[in-house]
Amino acid sequence: MAATAVQQEENQLIVDEDEEEYGCLPVSKLKVDNVKQGDIKQLMEAGFHTVESIAYTTKKTLLNIKGISEAKADKILAEASKLVPMGFTTATEFHQRRQELISITTGCKSMDDLLGGGIETGSITELFGEFRTGKTQLCYTLAVTCQLPIDHGGGEGKCLFIDTEGTFRPERLLDVAERFGLSGQDVLDNVAYARAYNTDHQMNLLTQAAAMMAEARFALMIVDSATALYRTDYQGRGELAPRQAHLGQFLRFLLRLADEFGVAVVITNQVTAAVDGQSFAPDPKKPIGGNIMAHASTTRLYFRKGRGDNRICKVYDSPCLPESEVMFSIGKSGIDEAVEK
Repeated sequence: MAATAVQQEENQLIVDEDEEEYGCLPVSKLKVDNVKQGDIKQLMEAGFHTVESIAYTTKKTLLNIKGISEAKADKILAEASKLVPMGFTTATEFHQRRQELISITTGCKSMDDLLGGGIETGSITELFGEFRTGKTQLCYTLAVTCQLPIDHGGGEGKCLFIDTEGTFRPERLLDVAERFGLSGQDVLDNVAYARAYNTDHQMNLLTQAAAMMAEARFALMIVDSATALYRTDYQGRGELAPRQAHLGQFLRFLLRLADEFGVAVVITNQVTAAVDGQSFAPDPKKPIGGNIMAHASTTRLYFRKGRGDNRICKVYDSPCLPESEVMFSIGKSGIDEAVEK
């Protein structure tokens, strides 16, 4: 009887170790003197639900949280750095970690090949282009395919969808779910949706997202669009600096979630006409957001219209993908191969 109890305890320890290795460490794992349960609660209310999120932040940010003194902040950061490896590693070890990253299929093999397998997890992918070029339709397709098994090009996780333009239509998810043989009701249940009404609300939703990701397995986060509200909440050159500062904080939060939880972050972006002397170029459009957006996005994809129902996706910027493009089509069941005519 005693041997059985010992064996059960050992098995539970193995399960706990596997869970810690697979996921993030909850903030409750921090064992710091003079840091009470109330302080942990304040950290969680500020969006810090994991030890990783604390290790990645600055002392200045912690000091802005009510009840966290300078001495407490130093101890919290010191303890977090012990639990989260943040020092140097070899390129070999980093390469091995990257080999373990999964990609989420776009539903179009040609586009998957263009992207080296699909949408990469643990990074930000930006989709920009004019209206009706397929950005939101790709988001709908990804919201479904991220729920597929990994060996079928999915992420075996839920999707979190922030809509800033009021264009989210769940019936499109049902159409895509039918194509991939998934239960429509299950697909809808696995998509957490929120409408953002202003840029501050958009930022606050990320705090809620962090709490949700700490409780359940999410594979994908979508913000459609990341910049629409900034164009209305901040107007004129006089508000350009605060707009870019706020946008930078929002994008930094997104990158933290990608690093912390290993989710794929997909954001859509709008374009504007170029007025910098390049207006005579073949396609004088550029994404809005400036250098802040350019440096925050890991991979930038440019969408434009083709002939008929076809659209074109071009790798605009990427640290590892060559500049190339592919044609695809938009149908009832989402993103698919180009239609030949």
